[in-house]
Amino acid sequence: MTPEKWEQTVGQIKDDLEVTKHTKEHMEEGGGINIEIIEFKGPLGDMKLEFIVKPKVIDKKTNYSQRIGSETNVKYIYSETEKSYQLLAYKWNEDDQDWIEIDASSFFN
Repeated sequence: MTPEKWEQTVGQIKDDLEVTKHTKEHMEEGGGINIEIIEFKGPLGDMKLEFIVKPKVIDKKTNYSQRIGSETNVKYIYSETEKSYQLLAYKWNEDDQDWIEIDASSFFN
């Protein structure tokens, strides 16, 4: 999903459904990750969509030693310009009192 399509989806949800929570978060780890979360009451009950934007990994460097018991460190190099996008969808389960992930690809073509 692209950022433009996400904005259209959020607009549609706000126009047609009852939004219970809408937040944006930024985390510094992983090159800087932005997460936008919208919770709403839909036809299937309480729903939550998460749109995650993070920099694309362009390289991975591994530092290690041949000695027994030594550590292996992995350093990721992130792109300054290219981003990857991920959409996660959840439905509230009343029995477990927890969010259950559902397949978001069925929502959008």
